[in-house]
Amino acid sequence: MTNRRQFLGFAAMCLASFPALADSAGDLSGSATVLGRLPPDLNGIFYRNGPGRYALGGERYHHLFDGDGFAQRWQIADGKVSHIGRYVATQKFEEESKAGRFLYPAFGTYVGRKGVKNNDTINVANTNLLPFNGGLYALWEGGSATEMDPQTLATRGIKTWRKDLKAMPFSAHPKMDPEGGLWNFGNMPGADQLLIYRLNQRGEVTRTAMIPVPQLNMVHDFVVSGRHLIFLLAPYDMRPGPERSLGESLYWEGDKRPLRAVVVAKDTLTLRQVFELPARSVFHLGNAYEDGACTRLDAVLHDGDALVKTALEVRGQIRPVSAYGSNTVQITLDYASGQAREARLFGVSEFPRVAPQVVSARHRKLLVLGASGRELILDSVNLIDTDSGKVDGYAFGAGWEVEEHVLVPRRGARSETDGYVVGVAQDKHHGQTVLTVFDAHNIKAGPMALARLPYRAPLCFHGNFLAT
Repeated sequence: MTNRRQFLGFAAMCLASFPALADSAGDLSGSATVLGRLPPDLNGIFYRNGPGRYALGGERYHHLFDGDGFAQRWQIADGKVSHIGRYVATQKFEEESKAGRFLYPAFGTYVGRKGVKNNDTINVANTNLLPFNGGLYALWEGGSATEMDPQTLATRGIKTWRKDLKAMPFSAHPKMDPEGGLWNFGNMPGADQLLIYRLNQRGEVTRTAMIPVPQLNMVHDFVVSGRHLIFLLAPYDMRPGPERSLGESLYWEGDKRPLRAVVVAKDTLTLRQVFELPARSVFHLGNAYEDGACTRLDAVLHDGDALVKTALEVRGQIRPVSAYGSNTVQITLDYASGQAREARLFGVSEFPRVAPQVVSARHRKLLVLGASGRELILDSVNLIDTDSGKVDGYAFGAGWEVEEHVLVPRRGARSETDGYVVGVAQDKHHGQTVLTVFDAHNIKAGPMALARLPYRAPLCFHGNFLAT
């Protein structure tokens, strides 16, 4: 029983977190009841996105990453909070809704009823929601960004940043550049190629590069420092086959290959160096910065195959799995020695974030979710001092499941904690989705305010706060 509980731990925000509406094509709209007091200077929109529909026509997906995107918009203004949620009307979502059944393959579930023309045929737009240059984009790492209306969340359609980049992968984890614009990448599993993008603040592609990387498979996130782009590559082997999804084609090779840190130079967009670390898997990274002749970066590393941890079912059966662990670590890449060192910062955790004003620069605070109970459900919000190792944290406790939180600086903020921590949590006791607001300088005091919706909304993976 212990192994099964740990198997469900990271994916605890899976089936149990989704109300019945998550498998229907219904919009959401409502006002939240605010308990406590929202800070008067906290005004803005918290955009969120995650998988919604997992079942259609009597069939159910097998993996947490498969569901069609459900975008959410939390408006905070004048001490009040309102919420809307809508499915992203991708080609896949519209065609399958009309047909009343799944037609195309998903990440972890093979469906082959209709042919796939390109990456955007199967784009589920279910991972992040990015406000950028006055627009709003639902992101999924396997294909194009999908543009949405920032006010209504109506789907406008596929965003092609440049004609020759049509339908190319555009990851769900772009990094804003302090000089304006953003960096992003596209991963092409099986082709051993990383596509690098640099967009200016007007959304124009100013630089691209195709970088060959041997044995390149799943890459979900990256970090950008002052001089480098850094990718962590877990030891998966691609073994495609008939009636096999992408997720089912990735085989764990941790007993044969290491975890690799691939460093790309920003000035030339060429491979600079590759470091090796003990084999583990990884979804999310925090931030990176230069420290003399080294680069330091934060990451959440999982023991063993984390894709198994996020599986829901395989042909109706729970997939067996041994005990797992995860840790937030700071990795130091020493270019002179070619060695990578790591220091543990926190235990079982996920979803690392830093304050937006320190992205790619020296940071001293790292925000992560943690698990305070035995069942490893993410239920706590923690701000780590990366210099001292001290943690300022708050645990919601049993019956709560916490989603990604973000740091929101005050205007003119003078430090990384001069502002607020804003996020979303699922209160299973009352069947409500709740917006949470903390004072970033005092997380342990608990939420300054909780804004409770009168319903449960689907889980979101990632999002961003846009101050107004």
